[in-house]
Parts: sequence; structure tokens; C-alpha cells
Amino acid sequence: MPASPYLRALFLVLAAAAAGTGVWMLRTWDPNVAGAPFAPCMFRAFTGWFCIGCGLTRALHALVHFDLARAFSMNPLAMLVLPLMPLMAAWSHGWQPALLRPLMRRVLEPKLWLVVLPAYWILRNLPWFPFTLLAPG
Repeated sequence: MPASPYLRALFLVLAAAAAGTGVWMLRTWDPNVAGAPFAPCMFRAFTGWFCIGCGLTRALHALVHFDLARAFSMNPLAMLVLPLMPLMAAWSHGWQPALLRPLMRRVLEPKLWLVVLPAYWILRNLPWFPFTLLAPG
């Protein structure tokens, strides 16, 4: 059963409000400073290892301040995937231009992410160059 147009509009309004609030918080507070209202990574706190998302809050903070190099240094995979997110969402909601078909066929394939995400998780925790470039910082 398809969602009603009102429910879809409400979802879009709530998503826009959440995104706007997130951008405002990231512009207002620096997650690199003690006392910022952002939760630390629990996986890192318990294990000492970086998770897939470690550095993402700091990367987004750098991104909203237009510091692309710093954002990329905090979480390279997220910064590479972030531009794909709106395309993936639009594709799943019916906007499917033929030009994007080859790209979407690959990035929407679950097998890709079942390889990329665990590999990234492992590689960013290896203590040797060039893998240290994947760690936040």
C-alpha cells in the first residue's frame, strides 16, 4: 500500500528539519572540543579501534565549514559516499535517468557494501602507511 501524499510530505518536512538542526549544531559546536553535545563513538571507547563511522561527526563539522580536506581526512569513505546518498534516495523513489543506470546498478548492489564496509573497517585499523591515512585525523 503506497504512503499517502500527506504522510510523504510530513516525512520530507521532518527530514528537512532534522537535517537543518544537524547542520546548525555542527556549525555552532565543534566536536573536537570537550563539552560539545555530540556523543563519542562507543565502539572506540570500548575497543580502542576505529569503527566505520569514526570521525564522521568531525568530518561533517569540517564539511559545513567548507574544509573539504579536513573532512576527507576524518572519514574518507563517508566523504566519497556522501554525494551518492541523494542520488541513491532519488533513484529508489523513481527518478532513474539512463545516464546514472550503470553507477546505480553498482552502488545499489548489496554485495558491494558487504565487501567495502568490512574491508574499510579492517584497513583503517592497520597501523602501517598507507592504511593510517584511513584513520580519523
